[in-house]
Amino acid sequence: MPFFICPNCKDRSIDTDRVESLTNSQAVACRRCGFGFLFELMEDYFPAPGTGLIVCDASGRILAAGRGVLELTGWGDADLLGGDVSTLLGISGFEAGRDPVALTLEWGVRRLGERLEITARSGNRKPVSGDFFPGYDDDGGLLVALSPRTDPS
Repeated sequence: MPFFICPNCKDRSIDTDRVESLTNSQAVACRRCGFGFLFELMEDYFPAPGTGLIVCDASGRILAAGRGVLELTGWGDADLLGGDVSTLLGISGFEAGRDPVALTLEWGVRRLGERLEITARSGNRKPVSGDFFPGYDDDGGLLVALSPRTDPS
C-alpha cells in the first residue's frame, strides 16, 4: 500500500494507483493544500511538531522545501532550491562514513533519528534530529525531515 506525505503541509494519504486522474496523466497532488506533488513512503510516517520537510532529487539537490524549514533554518525556498542539501544546510555531527544523505541515496535505506547539527542562515549551529527516506518512485530522490532538538549533545 503506497503511503504519501505532502512536503508542504505534512498531510498523509494513501493512493493505490499513484495517479490523480482516470487517464493516468497527472501525478498525485496534495488535496489539502494543493502542493504540486506528494512524496511516496514505504510506511506511514508521523513527523514531530516543528519538523521541516525537504525533498531532494537523486543527487541530493533540493527540489522543494515545506513549512517548518524556514522557521528551523532561516533559509527560504528561493535560497534552497537547486542547492545541495548537505552543503547548503551544513549537515554534520555524524561519524565518518555514516553520512545519512549519502547512505540513503546510495543504499535506498531509511535513516531515522539521526542526531545532527545544521548551520542556520544566521551562521549558528542548531542541533536537530534527522529522518532520511529514499524515494521509491522511478526518479529516486530523498525526503529529509529535520526536527529541532533541545538537548545539545
